[in-house]
Amino acid sequence: MNIQAAVVREKSGPFAMEEIQLDEPRADEVIVRVVSAGICHTDLIPREQAIPAPFPAVYGHEGAGVVEKVGPQVVKLKPGDHVVMSFNSCGLCVPCRKGEISYCVDHFASNFGFARFSDKSKTMRKGDEVVHGAFFNQSSFASHALGTERTVVKIPSDVPLEIMGPLGCGIQTGAGAVLNSLHPHAGSSIAIFGGGSVGLSALLGAVAVGCTKIILVDVRDERLKFGAELGATHTVNAANENPVEAIRKITGPGADFTLECSGNPKAFRQAIDAVALRGVCGIVGAPAFGTEVPVDVWGILLGRTVRGIVQGDSVPDLFIPRLIELYKQGRFPFDRLLKTYKLDQINQAVEDLKNGTIIKAVLHP
Repeated sequence: MNIQAAVVREKSGPFAMEEIQLDEPRADEVIVRVVSAGICHTDLIPREQAIPAPFPAVYGHEGAGVVEKVGPQVVKLKPGDHVVMSFNSCGLCVPCRKGEISYCVDHFASNFGFARFSDKSKTMRKGDEVVHGAFFNQSSFASHALGTERTVVKIPSDVPLEIMGPLGCGIQTGAGAVLNSLHPHAGSSIAIFGGGSVGLSALLGAVAVGCTKIILVDVRDERLKFGAELGATHTVNAANENPVEAIRKITGPGADFTLECSGNPKAFRQAIDAVALRGVCGIVGAPAFGTEVPVDVWGILLGRTVRGIVQGDSVPDLFIPRLIELYKQGRFPFDRLLKTYKLDQINQAVEDLKNGTIIKAVLHP
């Protein structure tokens, strides 16, 4: 079928709206008419060639919309269903069979392979030219996206699809890091490093679970002010004061939990040092591949736990509906993080994200 898509044709090149062809769904696949698609830093990694990736390509991995077509083996979805599209996993490896699908041994190949994972076939073309799609099994910077039954999540029809896209990755990553990974109890303390969409989603999760000391660390006063509006009880500007000392002044022995969401190696070390003995430090922020951070071994040896977190330890079919229910109850107002753009304004949206003038961009085809 013919669709409109934002195509990138060269390193650091612009997104250009083009008419291309999308495959019809195979037996386990679905076609979704995209209503909203969040922009995540991960969408820019292949464009900037931080990882080897082919051109021309269509990115986008936080799509939401309406199912238009389903393959003959699809049972959980039907045309007309409202859905969110999320990340891919093989379903066969040991982590997948344990329900730990964000740690699939083929996570990278199945999401960054720009082809169907099963047989490496392509899903998009422009005439005789291959356009590399299937990014995170969707490539949702387009009017329509092709996903599989495994990766597409049915959601209630009484919530606005115009804002649901970011639940597929960034929002569930931040909130899930708190709700699924760290499991803070009501009354506990948590320090969150980084006031972007992931960090602020984590903050909303900490509010929802009942943390009573929620410390947001960032270097931008406007982000700290906004974090306080969302529920942070304390804020620390790391450009003006030592965040480890500030967190210990607020908490005494250190925070029960810390979460590093910025991808800054210096913040990584600070998040470890700021957690209390027997506390847990979660790492979500992704620095460049090969980044190393010196760590005081005795700081770990004395009972601290440091763990990496991918996709908020989420099983999207289960977790995304939970977040939506919290949103409907007014307990998870993630919509406050979003600014919307038309799909053909994608270059402006990316520029605004890079400049830090917005928190989360959502595209409307």
